[in-house]
Amino acid sequence: MKDNHPNLIRLNDLDLKFSREVKRLSGTDFHTCLQCRSCSGGCPFSEYMDYMPNGVMRLVQLGLKNEALTCNTIWICVGCHTCSVQCPMAIDIAAVMDALREKALAEHVDVQEPDILDFHREVLKSIERYGRTHKIEIMMRYKLKTRDLISDWAVGMKMLAKRKLDLTPSRVERIGDVKKIFQE
Repeated sequence: MKDNHPNLIRLNDLDLKFSREVKRLSGTDFHTCLQCRSCSGGCPFSEYMDYMPNGVMRLVQLGLKNEALTCNTIWICVGCHTCSVQCPMAIDIAAVMDALREKALAEHVDVQEPDILDFHREVLKSIERYGRTHKIEIMMRYKLKTRDLISDWAVGMKMLAKRKLDLTPSRVERIGDVKKIFQE
């Protein structure tokens, strides 16, 4: 019999252990998600995602491991917490995305977005160095690594003009505490 429903969810596709593991890793209960879409409506990068943040919550709730770990959404998410702040159920959606990235790396899942892993590494290096992100340095290091120096130059100039990029990094007072986190 021919399958006329390619998006049909089959019971043998569900992995409830996966759902429990993501809950443990993220430290948040995404099962309370109401699918109100507040997270998706506020996400500044949603137009580039294959699943909206609420869609990823549903994938994980259902235990659809393969779909959750192979979607580009978990890599496009920059952890800005806009989604988490807007969630009426106080779900830390950014933490769920972090947990999914961690699982994808641990299970050697192919990253769907080229060079995005390098971008995430640059963000972490910046946090380790300063205790917070220094956006212009992150972008410069990433651009040098990918050898794509001018494709979005105009956007960078607009951000500079609007004072969205600090030329010099700001540091947290107790940088030693941040460095301890990275050592662990």
